[in-house]
Amino acid sequence: MRQVNILYVEDYDLVLFTVKQLLELEGWHVDVCREGSTALQLFESEADYDLIVLDYELPGARGLDLLRKARSLPALHATPIIMFTASECEGEALEAGADAFLKKPGGIRELIPTIELLLNGQRRTEEPVNHSTFKSLR
Repeated sequence: MRQVNILYVEDYDLVLFTVKQLLELEGWHVDVCREGSTALQLFESEADYDLIVLDYELPGARGLDLLRKARSLPALHATPIIMFTASECEGEALEAGADAFLKKPGGIRELIPTIELLLNGQRRTEEPVNHSTFKSLR
């Protein structure tokens, strides 16, 4: 079985370490970026990620800018992306191409099930998280 690689872009240490540990407990490999500009460099290097989790408020580039950039790159165009943030930007995030939007802090409970669904080719379509609200990506 191939290792799942996740990029997590978050600048707040408490959230970063908590989520990273949560994802690693699932057996997934997690790379972290604390700055949007570093994430942009990774995107442009065509690093291979199975899924990306973005915060909205980041030094160096906003999460929405990162999302739009990822969707414009052939290597990341179809990569599932979750916007995981405390910011009120759900509509913008979904319009920009996010496959799921989870609100901090409560959304952490749905992070693992959402990732599992996205890795299996399904997409979130509406709030609140309800597994019957996912549909095929293709």
